[in-house]
Amino acid sequence: MRNRLFIALLFSSVGLSAGCSGLNTLQRAEYQVMKDKGMAVEEKNPNVAAALGLLPGCGSFYTRQLTLGVVDLLFWPASILWDPFVGYSGAEVINYDVSRAYAKKHKEKELADLEHLKEDNRITQAEFIDRRRSIDSKYNFD
Repeated sequence: MRNRLFIALLFSSVGLSAGCSGLNTLQRAEYQVMKDKGMAVEEKNPNVAAALGLLPGCGSFYTRQLTLGVVDLLFWPASILWDPFVGYSGAEVINYDVSRAYAKKHKEKELADLEHLKEDNRITQAEFIDRRRSIDSKYNFD
């Protein structure tokens, strides 16, 4: 019994450290700016991930952390000490990554469209520079 308790506590500390290694302070700020500009994508709901963390391994499986999900299954019910936190932070990381990819894709498309307008002489150099600055500002999340 003592060995199982020790192993459960060991894995709970591993699980908590994995959950706490989600978004850092700068990424949180950047993601908040994305939300404010309406460019955040929510692929995974952090609250759902946390709630699923109360079930054996489900929070980790929901956020694609398969290895940790198996560990959670093995150490359930002790895993409810860490899996809601791991699930929540995992969902935040997924949403942040998807939002960055979404913004990058759209910025590249807008810049390519702008280049085509310039190449076709439908806008002046000054208009090109102004619009490029506007696009850069739109996708600046600092």
